[in-house]
Amino acid sequence: MLGFGAPWRWLRAGWRDLRATPALSLMFGTAIVMISLMVSLLAWKLGRFALLATLLSGFVFVAPLICVGLYCVSRALERGRRPALSDSFLLARRVAGQAGVFAIVQGVIVLLWSRAGMMVGAFFPVQEDDMRTLLEFLAIGSAVGSLFAALTFAVAAFSLPMIADRDVDMITAGISSVNAVLRNKAVMALWAAIIVVLTAIGFATAFLGLALVMPWLAYAAWHGYRETLNPGEWPTLD
Repeated sequence: MLGFGAPWRWLRAGWRDLRATPALSLMFGTAIVMISLMVSLLAWKLGRFALLATLLSGFVFVAPLICVGLYCVSRALERGRRPALSDSFLLARRVAGQAGVFAIVQGVIVLLWSRAGMMVGAFFPVQEDDMRTLLEFLAIGSAVGSLFAALTFAVAAFSLPMIADRDVDMITAGISSVNAVLRNKAVMALWAAIIVVLTAIGFATAFLGLALVMPWLAYAAWHGYRETLNPGEWPTLD
């Protein structure tokens, strides 16, 4: 079982990795910022939902590979090796199939989440000048949204670091991640809150802060995976 100090340890360890590899981290962070800006600017300028959905779908498939590349940096530092961009690309290529499965799973969850939100709006419509119906809609909508957000987080928390470290399929990694989150609900809720706050800060700086925040969180997530899971029964990726 994890203690409440665990997320702060992960952040400190992630910060050490960030300081040890500033140039490499900035390269990944800049890529994340550029992709985020491109998606947002095109959606704002063209205002077409279909285009936005296409761009976001592409981002969903690219983002896991960027995360895997960042995990490769922490993995190399942990083993006393010098991280290299070529190693990150090589690992991303090796796990591209499993990362694609992850993206599909997350995409399905998001689609179900969207559909559930539409159903809440249909079954609990907000009537004009009726505070009761508004509060009812907000309460039920928040409850439904929280369930899907929790599921998304539970699947993603440790699954990507695991496939970056072990020769394991995405389904097994996802189940292992969910089980780890369920065993440490309160601590993982704190970790999720930290992620939300830091990511919000990144967005509040016109995405520029994401260049620092996202590599830092990725490195911290790697250390969280290493502390929380014991994947010894699966062979190590070399």
